[in-house]
Amino acid sequence: MRYDVPGAKALDYQSCNYGTRRLWFRGPQRQVEPGAYVAILGGSEVYGKYVARPFPDLLEDRLGLPVLNLGVMNGGLDAFLHAPQILALAGAARVTVVQATGAQALSNRYYRVHRRRNDRFLGPSPALSALFREVDFTDFSFTRHMLSTLAMVSPDRYALVRDELRAAWSARMRLLLRDLACPVAVLWLREDAVSHPLREAGFIGADMIDDLSDRVAQVVEVPLIRAGDDLEGMIVPELEIPAARRMLSLAAHRDIAGALAEALGPLLRA
Repeated sequence: MRYDVPGAKALDYQSCNYGTRRLWFRGPQRQVEPGAYVAILGGSEVYGKYVARPFPDLLEDRLGLPVLNLGVMNGGLDAFLHAPQILALAGAARVTVVQATGAQALSNRYYRVHRRRNDRFLGPSPALSALFREVDFTDFSFTRHMLSTLAMVSPDRYALVRDELRAAWSARMRLLLRDLACPVAVLWLREDAVSHPLREAGFIGADMIDDLSDRVAQVVEVPLIRAGDDLEGMIVPELEIPAARRMLSLAAHRDIAGALAEALGPLLRA
């Protein structure tokens, strides 16, 4: 295994914003003409932490067309639905790719998340507190920690929360797609459901993706493979190695860029 531990040479992500200081994106900031670029909305996987050139950059090489990286670290659907300037920018693209971010990262009738850092758990609703009276919700800062605890306390009651998240995600995704005026491809980084209740593709199933077929021009499904021990070519400060293991590897970025290039070709030629 080989990776760089650069210390002072850590990547400069050149953070920038596009009309709103509430959301920060990976730079450098791009100047684009309406209808002359591809936009990619998504979360940490799109942002591409610890890699010098994430898959939006690699896709630009393949397409020969500017690709605007609108990935937000720890961002989900709520982050974009609260940012009309960003949706307008995405809607002015020739084609926009929307990552199917996890359903756990949005506010719903059981709990609230931070408006921009959607992985942050802000608090339960009275309904969730009543459903799990034995749980002290002040112990949680992140949604995954909270949900994994609920799954262990009571799988049956947890299933009610999971179903609410799936319903909320479907409604919120359709709302976001409605606001995009250009052809849209959905990028589904599918995480296999193995050994852990939260490994349910971020609670997203194939049926939920299929339900979007009337709103999207293309669905691009790619297995989500986290870096783990494969930090080859990544630029990782030593203290951040555990966090880097949860990100996409450089090989995964290459695979996603290839799948998107193949899928978007017909849409761009139309």
